[in-house]
Amino acid sequence: MTDRRSGHAERTTRTGYLWAAVAFAVCMAGTTLPTPLYGLYQDELGFSELIVTVVFAVYAFGVIGVLLFVGNVSDSVGRRPVLLCGLTLAALSALCFLFEGGLPLLYAGRLLSGLSAGLFTGAATAFVLELAPPGGHSRAAFAATAANMGGLGCGPLLAGLLAEYAPRPLALPFLAHLALVAGAFVVILLLPETVHDPRPLRAARPQRPSLPPEVRPVFLPAGLAAFVGFSLLGAFTSVTPAFLARSLDVHNHAAVGLIVSSAFLASTLGQLLAGRLGEARSLPLGCLILIAGLALLAGALAWEALTLLVPSAVVGGFGQGLALRGAVGAVAGAAPEEHRAGAISALFVVAYTGISIPVIGVGVLTESVGLQDAGLLLICCMAPLAAFAGLYLLRRPATAL
Repeated sequence: MTDRRSGHAERTTRTGYLWAAVAFAVCMAGTTLPTPLYGLYQDELGFSELIVTVVFAVYAFGVIGVLLFVGNVSDSVGRRPVLLCGLTLAALSALCFLFEGGLPLLYAGRLLSGLSAGLFTGAATAFVLELAPPGGHSRAAFAATAANMGGLGCGPLLAGLLAEYAPRPLALPFLAHLALVAGAFVVILLLPETVHDPRPLRAARPQRPSLPPEVRPVFLPAGLAAFVGFSLLGAFTSVTPAFLARSLDVHNHAAVGLIVSSAFLASTLGQLLAGRLGEARSLPLGCLILIAGLALLAGALAWEALTLLVPSAVVGGFGQGLALRGAVGAVAGAAPEEHRAGAISALFVVAYTGISIPVIGVGVLTESVGLQDAGLLLICCMAPLAAFAGLYLLRRPATAL
C-alpha cells in the first residue's frame, strides 16, 4: 500500500503542473467565450458598439480589482482555496449568460468572469510553477503562460463553432463551459497544496500586490512589455468581430472565432520560442514584432483587407507571446517564493490596464469617427509606446538590471 501511494504521489509530482495548467486554461477560456457572440447580443438587445466595448471592458476591471486587493492572498491561504473560488465564480458567470435577459446580466457575467480570472492569474501561475518536477521550471513556465493565452484562444473558437453549427448559439457554449469547469474543479481538488502551513481562508485579508526589492529592477521593462502586448490583444479583440461583419461582410461565427483565437494561439507559439531565447532577448524582440503586428492591423483597417487582418493576428499574437513569457519568467524568477503570486499579480495589473484602456477608447471613438478610424487612432497611440519599450529593453535588458 505504501509503495502504491508513493507511486501515485510521484506521478502527481511529475504531471501535476500539467493538470493545473489544464484547469488554468479552462478558466481563461470562459473569459473570451462571449467574443464571437456579441453580434448576436446586439441583434437581440439592440445596443451600440460602445456598449459592446463597455461590456467587454467590465471584465478587465474585475480582473484589476481582484489583483489589486487580493492578488497575493494565495501566498498565505494556499493556492487551492483561491483557485476553487475562481472556478466557482466562472460557473456563476456562465449561469449569468445562460439566463441573460438584458444588459444587467451581461454586465454581471463579465464582472464575475473578470473576478474569476483575477483570482486565477497569479495563483494559478504560481501553482503550476510550484508543481513542476525538479529541473522542470522552464517547462512549467511555458505551461503556465500557454495555459493563460491558449485558454483565451480556445474560448472564441469553441463559442464560434457551437454558435455556427449547433443549436441554441447563446446557450450551448456556456453549457459546455460549465461542464469543463466542473472537471477543472475536480482536478484542483485532487492536486496537492504547494503553500507550506497555509492559513484558513477566513483569515484572508485584502492586500495589494507587493513588489519585493528583488523584483523592482526587472518590473519596469517586464511591465512595459506586458502592457503593450495586452493593448494589442485588447484592440484586436474588440475591433475584429464588428469589423469583419460591417466592412468585410463576414458573418460566419466560426470564422470570427477562428480569426480572434489565432492571435491567442500565436501567442502560445511565441511563448514556446521565448523559452529558448531567454528573457533578455525575448522581451525586446517581442515588442519589436508587436510593432509589425500593429502595422498589419492598421493596413487591414485602412484598406479593408482580410488578407492583412489574419497576418496581423498571427504576427501580433506571436510578439505578445514572446513578451509575456519573458515578462512572467523575469518577475517569477526574481520574486521570493512567499511573494511570487503577489509579484505576478502586480505584473498582470499592468497588463490588464493595457487591455482595458484600448477597448474603452475604441468604443468612445467609434461613436464620433467610426470603427476603422477609431482603431487607426488607437494604433497610432500604441505604436510609439511599443517602440519605446523595445528600444529601452534593447539597451537595458531585464536580466541585466
